[in-house]
Amino acid sequence: MPSLLKLPQLFLATLTYLLGVSIADYFGHSLRADSFWLGLIIVVLSQISMNLLAEVFRPHNEPLIENETPQQKETLRNNMLYASIAFIATTAVIAILLFNTNRLSPSTFYFLLLSIIILLAYSSHPFRLLNRGFGEFLLAVQIAYIYPSIGFLLQADQYQSMLIYISIPLTLIALAYFLALNFVTFSADQKYQRGTLLRRITWEAAVPLHHNLLISAYLFLLAVCIFVLSFDLLWQAFLTIPFAILQIMLIRHISLGGKPNWTLLKATSLAVFGLTTYFLTITFWLR
Repeated sequence: MPSLLKLPQLFLATLTYLLGVSIADYFGHSLRADSFWLGLIIVVLSQISMNLLAEVFRPHNEPLIENETPQQKETLRNNMLYASIAFIATTAVIAILLFNTNRLSPSTFYFLLLSIIILLAYSSHPFRLLNRGFGEFLLAVQIAYIYPSIGFLLQADQYQSMLIYISIPLTLIALAYFLALNFVTFSADQKYQRGTLLRRITWEAAVPLHHNLLISAYLFLLAVCIFVLSFDLLWQAFLTIPFAILQIMLIRHISLGGKPNWTLLKATSLAVFGLTTYFLTITFWLR
């Protein structure tokens, strides 16, 4: 069951939500504890629903768990569907509660609605974009842009351009992370004909794309330091460059026919995204 929940994604979703809250704190907005916890519940339940619905609508030829019986598969599928519906309904109730307490600004409502749209378009029919080569992009946008925006707006009400400056490089790093995971699952994806980004664009295009995503993210952060924000505010994000270089080297090694180390690749790509978000969160909170 933990594998179906995709715990690393839940961890990253929580972390980026905290980043949004920390940026609000940087702008001098006092922490609204009730909004903070309700927003965190929304983010966690939304991400769980996104992950579970992706499994609910998985083709019947793909197993959900190892050595499952048809009855076990049907029961698990139904339970995940009911849980997803309950979680989405809970987020709606929380949104109504925030509205009744004047904590749901128009901007916050827009991002909550966009989050639900992404959730459904990613996982369920008739769209199910995760199987059409767009799933990784939607996941990256959801986790690296939507969730921090929700965290910020529940504290500050009004959108700030700094969110864009931070979210764009994080989204690029997130997309590189999910693309790296495509390499790890490539054999199974081939077997079950899953339409991942890697399979859609092929290895020849995916390898340079992965490298360029990481390089572009750090170049964008550098440009933000030079033209918009102080380098003192963002320099900690560049501490993850050695991990990004290792991630690029691991992908390159695999693409040249070397023996893959999938565990190291997963850990390294998670570290690049997670640590970059963590360093930025701590910096904004301590300023």
